[in-house]
Amino acid sequence: MKKVHFIGIGGIGLSALAKFLARDGYQISGSDVKKSEITDDLEQNFGAKITIPHHEDAITKDIDTIIYSAVIKPENVEYKRAEELGLNIYSRKEALKSILSGKRVYAVGGAHGKSTTSAILSSLLPKSSALIGAISKEFGSNVRDGDRKSVVFEADESDESFLNSNPHLAIVTNVEPEHMEYYEYDEDRFYQAYRNFLNLAKIRVLNAEDEFLSSIESESIKLFPSKDIKNIEYILKDGKPFTRFNLKNLGQFEVFGFGEHIALDASLAILAGVALGENLDKLRDNLTNYQGIKKRFDIIQNFQNSVIIDDYGHHPTEIKATLQALKVFKEKRGLSKIVAIWQPHKYTRTKDNLDGFVECFNGVDELIILPIWSAGESEIEIDLEGEFEKYSPLMADKIQRDGQRVQVIKDGKILKSFDDGLIVGFGAGDITCQIRGKA
Repeated sequence: MKKVHFIGIGGIGLSALAKFLARDGYQISGSDVKKSEITDDLEQNFGAKITIPHHEDAITKDIDTIIYSAVIKPENVEYKRAEELGLNIYSRKEALKSILSGKRVYAVGGAHGKSTTSAILSSLLPKSSALIGAISKEFGSNVRDGDRKSVVFEADESDESFLNSNPHLAIVTNVEPEHMEYYEYDEDRFYQAYRNFLNLAKIRVLNAEDEFLSSIESESIKLFPSKDIKNIEYILKDGKPFTRFNLKNLGQFEVFGFGEHIALDASLAILAGVALGENLDKLRDNLTNYQGIKKRFDIIQNFQNSVIIDDYGHHPTEIKATLQALKVFKEKRGLSKIVAIWQPHKYTRTKDNLDGFVECFNGVDELIILPIWSAGESEIEIDLEGEFEKYSPLMADKIQRDGQRVQVIKDGKILKSFDDGLIVGFGAGDITCQIRGKA
């Protein structure tokens, strides 16, 4: 049995590869800076030996392969020890080549919506395996064990690793310059990476109203949302949000979630299913199996006068789309207000998209801003209170749950408590633990 050790195994992407290889019979171990639900799951359900925090003793001579996440640097103690022992060391990006080689991969890329679209596509293709960048509520994981030869895969453009995903089918939801530090702020290089990704696929499904994707000349299945998606209707079932819509000449569909972006993501997945030769009525039925994904419009408390939602949105486009859906949800539920709690993610992203962040919160009744989650970056001075002055934001250190209330904390003191209205936390850092009462 081959042994594979993952440095940074607690990340959503690397943990998916670890689980996938464990299902193939590999012996898995890994390390990270702290314990999490993901590391607990790996220990309890996949037999992984987890080291917290990173330690050189985790690296032994009998390990066949080391795979490390993008945030791991060569000075990491385990990386250095692996080099000393002469072990095979691969980045996640490099490892994808061999892991996905020989498989029929249905890859989903894009700036926004790729996790949702991947999860929906996995619902539509229930026999396939799945490797996605979020926890699907349908199967309670970021990995589903199915047919080993066909894989729904969330393809990541942040380090060009989608070029190693061996796509048979490629869906691209939209394209927007992001992770530009990797591309050395060269937009030509960034867009060429997407062209290269699409050229690898035999079947391409595109949001053709995206400015860049509309320029793609390769043969593709094109979705024009403004004319192909009609009769969008938002309904509640047992207090949960659903969107109904008509797609082209294919009839009516219903998908969990609120918003035009949800209808778009579902439509791209449906068109992909049709292109793969799936039965249309079966696709319509399978779509009802999709139950959303953790941390995307994730309703974690649902009472008559208050709803608390955890949302992974960490880019202005994502936050704006979610808030549009939240405004509909607020009206449907008859809630009093929208309270947005934002934990900016990365100094570079915040700085590069500052104007977009300022604009995207229009319409919220109250805005709370937490310290920037650095994700390992060096600090950049940004005057968030001044930039967001028009919202009169409440600047806080953290939030905490006290039963049905969300309390805002500054210097160890409670500044304010919220126990009514629609309270939503935005961010890709530890705000998800704070708002769930697990911090």
